[in-house]
Amino acid sequence: MKQTFTINEKVKQIFILLVPILITQLGMFSMVFFNTIMSGKYNPSDLAGVAIGSSIWNPIFTGLSGILLAVSPIAAQRFGEKKNREVSSVVTHGIYLALIIALLVIFLGFFLLSPILNGMNLPTAVHETAFDYLVGLSFGIIPLFMFNVLRSFIYALGKTRIVMFILLMALPINFFFNYVLIFGKWGFPELGGAGGGYASSITYWVILGMSIYIIKTKEPFSAHIVLSDFKEFSFEKCKEILKIGVPMGFSIFFETSMFAVVTILISKFNITTIAAYQTALNVVAFLYMIPISISMALTVLVGYEVGAKRYQDAKTYSWLGISISILIATITGLLVVFFRYDVAGFYSNEAAVISLTGTFLIYALFFQVSDAIQVTALAALRGYKDVNIAFIMTLIAYWLVCLPVGYLLANYTSFGATGYWIGLTSGLLAAGIGLSIRLIYIQRKRFVVSQVKEVV
Repeated sequence: MKQTFTINEKVKQIFILLVPILITQLGMFSMVFFNTIMSGKYNPSDLAGVAIGSSIWNPIFTGLSGILLAVSPIAAQRFGEKKNREVSSVVTHGIYLALIIALLVIFLGFFLLSPILNGMNLPTAVHETAFDYLVGLSFGIIPLFMFNVLRSFIYALGKTRIVMFILLMALPINFFFNYVLIFGKWGFPELGGAGGGYASSITYWVILGMSIYIIKTKEPFSAHIVLSDFKEFSFEKCKEILKIGVPMGFSIFFETSMFAVVTILISKFNITTIAAYQTALNVVAFLYMIPISISMALTVLVGYEVGAKRYQDAKTYSWLGISISILIATITGLLVVFFRYDVAGFYSNEAAVISLTGTFLIYALFFQVSDAIQVTALAALRGYKDVNIAFIMTLIAYWLVCLPVGYLLANYTSFGATGYWIGLTSGLLAAGIGLSIRLIYIQRKRFVVSQVKEVV
């Protein structure tokens, strides 16, 4: 990364970081996409089982990995402050935290998974697929969490293309194991939807191995990682990551758990509704890769400028990122609405599922724009390391706006399951407005402080 001086240079810098991150995110998403598509082609009950399994796993993974993503803004600010030697310590303690968190998740999952699924009263076939899918995923938890730390370090250096190349090389491996394990081809066991979980775990180990090799052997990464740092463990260093990461993780958890709860509530409907909702959510999640990629680039850029005390540049990056995100979300949302039935046909062969998915996707435009605002505003705040108030705002928006509105519309009006989509959009819009107001306040506060220091 380097200092920029004009709007054009800043837009170019955003896209230099954004494009590889976007391709990386699409690569990560493609693993879920392969699971969903192949499970849907296998049979609807396996698609529903994967949907339920994903609804349980996603908030856990995204919430806890959100803690580890704190490595990115912390390291970016260290680079902005020219404190490069401290980056190694941040990364090594992030890896320690990743290992501790992963082992804790595996331990708790061993005891809690069956009671959670039993409490959902699912059809037997759906229950079994969801359980086996999550068991398969559990073998990849440790490498996945550790990879997120290494990815955050690489992003903080601004070398986003490296992670892109790693994911692109891993995708054929993931596709291969999804195909052979779900359908039982070429002598592999036929596991149905559960095979997607094992395929993802194998891929996560491959990705981690490639990341370690590159960081250990290639510049500039090897120059910033000192192996002797792994021999030292400091609770204070972990505390610094947790101080930023825990509110970040909770903010992400509140959003993803909101979707998970809606998925669970919709599971009370028939299998067609579950499959249609999961298909529509999969489409929206695919498009969400664009604003989330912008947000990752934004956190690094804002953090780098804040570390260098160039607060006006940080402010400019913030609103450029938000504006770009809204523009792209509007275009992609319109395309989904116009071609909703064609898109639904990629996921299912059943007319009832395609029709209901098309109905859900009508709301994609408003959903996409609301989501684009909140995720990029939240990312800019992370660049300022302002995460505690954002955590409270997301809690209110997702759990006191989204879920009540969705539940009331779905159960006490003629909207039915569609009411949950309206509720989701309402919660995201409320979060976007609140976080944007908070961002304006923080930027004004930083400007006043910088002016006072200049006078002194």
